[in-house]
Amino acid sequence: MADLQGMDDCVRIAAVDLGTVSSRLALARVRDGRIVELTKHSVITDMGRGVDASGAFDAAAIERVEAACAQFAEEARTFGAAATCVTLTSAARDASNAEELLDRLAALGFIPQVIPGEVEARLTFYGVAHDFPGERIAVADPGGGSTEIVVGSYLPDAAALELERVHSFNIGCRRLTDRFFTADPPEASELDAAARWAYDQFATYWSGLGELPARLISVGGTVTTLVALEHELVPYDSDFVHLRELSLDAVERQLGRMQGLTVAQIMQLKGMQAKRAPMMLAGSVIIRELMRSGGYRALTVSESSLLAGVVATVDETLRGTTPVVGWTPALA
Repeated sequence: MADLQGMDDCVRIAAVDLGTVSSRLALARVRDGRIVELTKHSVITDMGRGVDASGAFDAAAIERVEAACAQFAEEARTFGAAATCVTLTSAARDASNAEELLDRLAALGFIPQVIPGEVEARLTFYGVAHDFPGERIAVADPGGGSTEIVVGSYLPDAAALELERVHSFNIGCRRLTDRFFTADPPEASELDAAARWAYDQFATYWSGLGELPARLISVGGTVTTLVALEHELVPYDSDFVHLRELSLDAVERQLGRMQGLTVAQIMQLKGMQAKRAPMMLAGSVIIRELMRSGGYRALTVSESSLLAGVVATVDETLRGTTPVVGWTPALA
């Protein structure tokens, strides 16, 4: 981001998002309510592996997340963060033994919060909508265990969100992989069943809106990786990806490349992050059905996300103003 002069007068904020597939850290400098610098660090910890079937985290997943967060805690201290916010989403909402993970995070000095799907959706919308002030948009966040869709507008002059419909679906690339795919590569019948399952739920959402927003924006590792695959980005370039258009034809093209490939073969595709390969086929099916069900021929990919929304909300809390998203973070 621009305007890096006079950094000493910025508030330093750390935000950690522990998702079903990825654990992410954002380190942000904020001045007068505006994020002037934000750097991100992401580790694929696959926290939700097996949760859809067993209803619990396995021990290895807890250890992977704990190790990533120990590193995040050190980075936040080195950064000099005035406050750190830690959120957990779909997998932690589902896991019967989530308290074990929360206790380990607390031992690292964090105050972890498992947030409801609607709060997750609002935070993501808030992070994305700063690039589209006043515009009526649809924002989708397809993750590992859930997909959130929000339609509405952000009105910066009024410091308000006008949201028409907010919904969190139990549709995610890890959940879909575990529920539908038994072969490597998956059978055509498994892909078809997964696609129908996602399409039907998304279609119900879109049909209840009346007039759909002209612009669909999506965040998350699946859409950013689809852009990387389409353009063979090596190394990954977040500036290139941010606000890039991704067409339905491109999604179909990349799905066509991956169908019939094993996970090991998908890992070798130029632009693929190796640890994302096991969920990439399922994630691409979700993106395709999200677009098809809403009649969208293209979407806009955003590198802003829940983390940007959390940073803005933490800053509002530190300044003593009422958070725009209607949720107050617990801060360490």
